[in-house]
Amino acid sequence: MSIPRRSAALAGLGLLTGAALPPQGTALAEGLRLFEGMEDFWTASEAYIFGYPLVTMEMTRRVITNVAEPAGTRGPMGHIIKLRQYPDASFRDVTAPNADTLYTTSFFDVGREPMVLSLPDMKGRYALFPMLDGWTTVFQVPGKRTTGTGAQTYAITGPGWTGTLPPGVTEYKCRTNIVWLLGRIYCTGTPEDYREVHALQDQVSLVPLSAYGRPYTPPPGRVDPSVDMRTAVRDQVNRMSAVEYFTLLAQLLKTNPPAPADAPHIARFARIGLVPGQDFDAAKLRADFASRIPSVSFDRIMIQYRINPAVQNINGFGFTTKTGIYGTDYLMRALVTAIGLGANRPQDAVYPTSLKDADGSEYSGANRYVMRFAPGQLPPAEGFWSLTMYDADYFFVANPINRYSISARQDLKRNPDGSVDLLIQHASPGADRESNWLPAPAGKFVLMLRLYWPSETDPSILDGSWTIPAARKVS
Repeated sequence: MSIPRRSAALAGLGLLTGAALPPQGTALAEGLRLFEGMEDFWTASEAYIFGYPLVTMEMTRRVITNVAEPAGTRGPMGHIIKLRQYPDASFRDVTAPNADTLYTTSFFDVGREPMVLSLPDMKGRYALFPMLDGWTTVFQVPGKRTTGTGAQTYAITGPGWTGTLPPGVTEYKCRTNIVWLLGRIYCTGTPEDYREVHALQDQVSLVPLSAYGRPYTPPPGRVDPSVDMRTAVRDQVNRMSAVEYFTLLAQLLKTNPPAPADAPHIARFARIGLVPGQDFDAAKLRADFASRIPSVSFDRIMIQYRINPAVQNINGFGFTTKTGIYGTDYLMRALVTAIGLGANRPQDAVYPTSLKDADGSEYSGANRYVMRFAPGQLPPAEGFWSLTMYDADYFFVANPINRYSISARQDLKRNPDGSVDLLIQHASPGADRESNWLPAPAGKFVLMLRLYWPSETDPSILDGSWTIPAARKVS
């Protein structure tokens, strides 16, 4: 999908309103120069939006892998990172953490040779191991939904690799050199279940093809002191100047080529000095508008959450089922990168998020809310579902029962008619009702409903045959 010319016109008008209008009598050439600048500005903004996922992935990779050994949520290139327990309210590494799956992840490069991923027998346990290319496309998803829970072995190969693989090894071709493995294994969070999942994590292996079948220890990482390990990745990307941004994008395009379908779109970028496979020619980017490109382009990305018809809003919960595979929908790809980097395909997970109650008012712990599911209408998911509580900054909320999400594993009590109420409030509703209580902070909060492996038959959130109930304020 090409970026609408109406958006380009708005961007151009924004550019011109920040410049002095030519006085009467100015030569026609000056007027034409301004309008040519408007076209160049639109083209540069398109290029910014097009490259936003690739640049963000690279900056994320730099931060996550800038350690000597795996520790917490970070690990060097080619190392397996294993989260051993759910985060608590003190966790601040990433926003919107989950308390349902333990992550088993890795960034690795397949430019020199393939990497072989071996997964153990999950013994029926729900798990998925999505793999993202440099453009954030989920190009493969081994796991219970797609390939079952038995032991599996895959060779992830780069765009230029050809060769023969050992028997029993299935090839997954990635169109970029960079790969991000974002494995998730379901866990109830009890000490016994933690031990079982840890044992499964320890059996996941990632080795170069040349080392497959023999002992291998990945080399330690190299720490680059110039990498900013404190500032959020999105802020690091957004504060780049246009020249810095396009210079990095040009370098990344050399080893992470765009898809063939992108060719007609990116052919226009030569106008502003961006040509795949070449260094960025900053001399072709007009200095009189370069400073406005990042901010205007990011605004165009974020406004999609309000105006894009693919973003649905039902009873105060906003979500999209256009994630993981984007084709030429560059605006949606950039939006998902900005607000949910690493999102799954909709067949694997949908994340409806609510910032306001059924009446359109912001949530507050000063009030009490009830989310009522009619009989037989709990979230339809083959994997699992949960409702997670976050504070206004998308972090877990400290509470007396250390419960950050609520789901069927809480042994929810039903009403006499078979319906189920989730009680969303700051104070305990009483010991006899705590099984249905999702603790809230005293102030503002955000709700996120997770549906992993949402049902693909009626009722389903994917086709609209299941509707999310509203969280309603009660007196």
